Amino acid sequence: MRAEAKNSVGWAIAMLNGAETAEEVRVILKTSARAAVHAQGATVVELDGDQCHYADEDAVSPLWKGERFPVASCISGWAMLHGETVVIPDIWLDERVPQDAYRPTFVRSLLMVPTMVGDGYPVGAVGAYWSYPHRASDREVAELEALAEGAGRALQRILALPEHATKGMVASRG
Repeated sequence: MRAEAKNSVGWAIAMLNGAETAEEVRVILKTSARAAVHAQGATVVELDGDQCHYADEDAVSPLWKGERFPVASCISGWAMLHGETVVIPDIWLDERVPQDAYRPTFVRSLLMVPTMVGDGYPVGAVGAYWSYPHRASDREVAELEALAEGAGRALQRILALPEHATKGMVASRG
């Protein structure tokens, strides 16, 4: 891991540890995620019932900020439902990606990590996007996973989420 990236992720996690609102967590997460993996875009997704709310983003051009998609029909929902990190080197070749939603964007490859609280309950996801075919490296995966874990701890603390959180807590508070 490069010292520069390690330090920026460490700095972001320290900032997440001091965050006082869910909005602060979103801002720290979107900017640090994009910078840590040198992506053209990053998004912060929040689970709201059976919807994925694309709450914030930092990207070279607009993506889906403010939009909601059914959990069952988007890649961030897939990551949350399965509790797994998703690496997609070419979105056009992966059937889990809703092609119509991605067609008008610059996105060609992605990395999506679920944000979990308590004993592994999903409350959201953080995604990184590249404008060219790109297989996220082990380092990039580890850095985004560390940021998502830090965000989960921060949200647990800020929102006083119980160990077994209820859906919609993140989107409806803070």
